[in-house]
Amino acid sequence: MLHVIRPLGILLMAFSAAFLPPIGVSLYFDEGALLPFLAGAAANFVVGFLMWGVGRRHRRELKSRDGFLLVALIWVLIAATATVPMILGLGMSFTDAFFEAMSGVTTTGATVITGLDHIPHAHNLWRHELNWLGGLGIIGLAMAVLPLLGVGGMQVYRAEATGPIKDSKLTPRFVQTARSIWLIYTGLTAACIVAFRLGGMSWFDAVCHSFSVMALGGFSTHDASIGFFDSPLIESIAILFMLLAGINFATHFVCWRGRSLRPYLRDAEIRTMLILVVASSVGIALYIWLLGVYPDFLTALRHSTFNIISVGLTCGLASTDFGQWPIFASLWMLSLSCVLSAAGSTGGGIKMIRLLILFKQSARELMSLVHPNAVSTLKVGGQVIADRTVLSVFGFIHLYTITVVALGFALVISGMELSTAFSAVLASINNMGPGLGIVGPGGTYQPLSDFQTWICTIAMLAGRLEVFVLIVLLTPTFWRE
Repeated sequence: MLHVIRPLGILLMAFSAAFLPPIGVSLYFDEGALLPFLAGAAANFVVGFLMWGVGRRHRRELKSRDGFLLVALIWVLIAATATVPMILGLGMSFTDAFFEAMSGVTTTGATVITGLDHIPHAHNLWRHELNWLGGLGIIGLAMAVLPLLGVGGMQVYRAEATGPIKDSKLTPRFVQTARSIWLIYTGLTAACIVAFRLGGMSWFDAVCHSFSVMALGGFSTHDASIGFFDSPLIESIAILFMLLAGINFATHFVCWRGRSLRPYLRDAEIRTMLILVVASSVGIALYIWLLGVYPDFLTALRHSTFNIISVGLTCGLASTDFGQWPIFASLWMLSLSCVLSAAGSTGGGIKMIRLLILFKQSARELMSLVHPNAVSTLKVGGQVIADRTVLSVFGFIHLYTITVVALGFALVISGMELSTAFSAVLASINNMGPGLGIVGPGGTYQPLSDFQTWICTIAMLAGRLEVFVLIVLLTPTFWRE
């Protein structure tokens, strides 16, 4: 499959431009981080150029299966080249640096770095920039750039995108769709930066946390995460933009194009998401308040609302160490991270649309037991869902469950405690970040062994590529011509 190498090389060379912001920041703060980023940019460009040179004679139209390979390699290679500044500048091992980079580009937000308040500004910006690019940037780049170069972009889009956005073009031309989503993503990020700055953050913290919030990535410039600021206003701003990032960006586009909020009101995923958020926030607030975690209900509601939205939408920022709450609260939030995000958002997990299809199909099966001769169709948000889509959803959930169980047991076999192991896998595959125990919001993934770190890294990649892409690459049929 040498014809895939050329577009990979082009994307890597384009990715070299991502090193420019941290290079500028390192010059401004003069913290000795310039050379690692210059070396990273040079290495990235050289590798990309060599790949382009090797593959430029093997040009042909990409097929659907090429898209799967291309997407998987994009994430792996970009994470690999992104390790250079962390290895040279922070003295990290390749395993830890690759974990950190993969956590960034998959918008997981898990970290192996302690003392975030004291690392160079350029490295902190680099981590957050990886978050932001991973949210929609890298796939947007692939959709927008590859068609212009004659190598096609639809295959990449179909391999990475999921849900209702997958099979619909929002504008007549595919490149226009990518640009429209890119502009909405960038515009919301800019608005978030300004809001955070007005809320009391420095410009640097505002930029970094906006990248993290809009990508639902979860990285922070402080060990205490968003709790460092201890500001209800900043938390409220983060809540607003996390909710926006957790909505299908196709819905944002339709609302923007029609200058109407009606698409939001008609979206079944949004309605269900808000119901779950409100009910969970109030319920958990009452629970932890009655158990004496907080002295008053309003304080309990403030922290429960922020952390339920952050964890549920797979952002992973924390206003407090919710690992110290009663275990039910943490388990409930971890469960929400599996389903709360909408398809076509920057969030991870199974996605809300699949949950709705699962429940609707279960209801249809129950009806068929009572009325065997009845003919019923499955609808979500007024749209008829084809039986083939229903089977695909069941297949995805089956593979998702098997992957969680297999990787969870791998961590248990390696010596990790049971609840910590499975929470780490769930947090990684849902691209959420903090789990329970030593990998909870009050800790990091630094204590993990190299083997355990690689298991979590695989889980992060599998979650970002929605399991199917990695599984299909492991099948012998895929590699047959």
